[in-house]
Amino acid sequence: MKERNVVVDKSKAFALRIIKLYQLLKPNEKIISSQMLRSGTSIGANVKEAIRGQTRADFYAKMHIALKETAETEYWLRLLVKSELLTNEEGESLLKDCLEIKRVLIYSIVPKFTQITVQKVISVSLQIFWAIGEKR
Repeated sequence: MKERNVVVDKSKAFALRIIKLYQLLKPNEKIISSQMLRSGTSIGANVKEAIRGQTRADFYAKMHIALKETAETEYWLRLLVKSELLTNEEGESLLKDCLEIKRVLIYSIVPKFTQITVQKVISVSLQIFWAIGEKR
C-alpha cells in the first residue's frame, strides 16, 4: 500500500480550490487571479518535484520554492479580500489552508531547533490576521 504524503495531499486539494476560484473570478478580474492561479498551483508542483528530487539539495531547493509560493499566494488572497473581489469568509478559508501548507513545508525543511521560533511567528501572524478581520 502506498504511504500518503500530507503536504502532497493538502497542496493538491488547495490547488483545486484555487483553480475553482480562478474560474469564478476570471470574468471580472484577470491579472490578480492569474497570479494567484500560478502561485497557488505551483506549490504542489514544486512539492512533487522535491519528493522526486535526485539529491537532498534538490529536495530542499524545491521545498523552499514551494514555501515562497505559499507566501505569494497568501499575498494575492489577502489582496483579493481587501479589494472585495473575495468575501472575508472565502478568503479566511483559503488563507487558513495556505498557512497550514506553509506550516507543513516549514517543518519539512527547517531544522528542529528553529521550528519553535517559526511556530511562534506563524501563531502571531494568525492572531493579527484574525484580529484585523474582526475589526471590519
